[in-house]
Amino acid sequence: MMKRLAIFLLFFAFLFNLALVGEGWAKTKKGAPKQSTKQSKGKAEAPADRYKAYLVMEANSGKVLEEENAHEKRGPASMVKLMVADIVMEKLTRGEIHLTDKITASKAASKIGGSQVYLKEGEEFTLEELMHGMMIHSANDAAYAIAEFISGNVDDFVGLMNEKAKDLKMADTEYHSVHGLPPGKDQKEDLTSCYDMAILAREVVRYPKLLEWSSTKQGEFRGGKFVLSNTNKLLARMPEVDGLKTGYYRSSGFNITATAKKGDLRLIVVVMGSSTGKLRDEFALGKFKTYFSQYVVTPLVKKGDPVDKEVFLEDGKYKKLKGVCASDFSYPLLKSKKKEIKRVLNMPDRIKGEVKEGQKLGEIKFQLDDEVIGKVDVVSPVYVPKANLFTRIFRKLGLGI
Repeated sequence: MMKRLAIFLLFFAFLFNLALVGEGWAKTKKGAPKQSTKQSKGKAEAPADRYKAYLVMEANSGKVLEEENAHEKRGPASMVKLMVADIVMEKLTRGEIHLTDKITASKAASKIGGSQVYLKEGEEFTLEELMHGMMIHSANDAAYAIAEFISGNVDDFVGLMNEKAKDLKMADTEYHSVHGLPPGKDQKEDLTSCYDMAILAREVVRYPKLLEWSSTKQGEFRGGKFVLSNTNKLLARMPEVDGLKTGYYRSSGFNITATAKKGDLRLIVVVMGSSTGKLRDEFALGKFKTYFSQYVVTPLVKKGDPVDKEVFLEDGKYKKLKGVCASDFSYPLLKSKKKEIKRVLNMPDRIKGEVKEGQKLGEIKFQLDDEVIGKVDVVSPVYVPKANLFTRIFRKLGLGI
């Protein structure tokens, strides 16, 4: 009996120790993912994962506020559609096309994959409806149908896109599609850079209608049967954001060309090559917050402001004339730099002959840290005819007339 009891106690002790070992192993295994998650999180926050290239630009002046690898050529993915939109808006402005124009979907358009509004061959929509689909929902089939409508075929429209890129001096850009899908066999990849996308963004923000579409969080298609969801999630996170376009496929990474306006300051942020959409959006959002807090658009002169210097009119009916600024000029400045702007007035002391209204008399240069940041012409606010011969002779003799 005692022998059996001893064997039982030894067996119980063995099971108890085994349980303790098992519990410790389980705790170790359970704790391992926590360590792994922490490491992954640290890795995800590395710059290489947040972006491959980025740029921050002030829209009005085109001043680059910050950048890294801004001219590196990368696949823009669906951001290609911003160029499609720019060409559409240009033609609308010239009256060559109208938003009410009807577009019939072709067989080719109906077969375009990726993000789409599922056009069927023979379906008819207005240009405005298809622009909603393209700008809000990033619909590839809508972009294709629009291109066919404007140029007759997609290849000719791609030619227009490259011509426009050249006109805008987008030196890092080449287009091969109207939708930005990854290239198939024997196809070339669309390429651009953060800098070129910012140039394009400056162009398209001139069109209020385009900003209206790009800032729509949710729209409808087919009379409300199909919901259009905007791919730009920054719209829901920052009220100042009103555009513009996202883009993604595996080799290009997550891209965005975003714009936001606060007061008179409009910023453009381009991020390319992020590893996730969340990291891309967080990075862009951080840049908006930083520069909206640090910069202010400072009005330096207004159209019609008089300059301090008077010009002597050798032959004019009036003896002297004070010029005025021909245009407004504002510039984005760090709030701490507002008082460091220097004005340099270049204007002759004397002018011969009559003076026409609006005639250029000289110019004002604005300098910051020994760099010219802008120029404004100084012009005559009035027409000054020649004085009579008697007055001109006496004036040249210095008799004070």
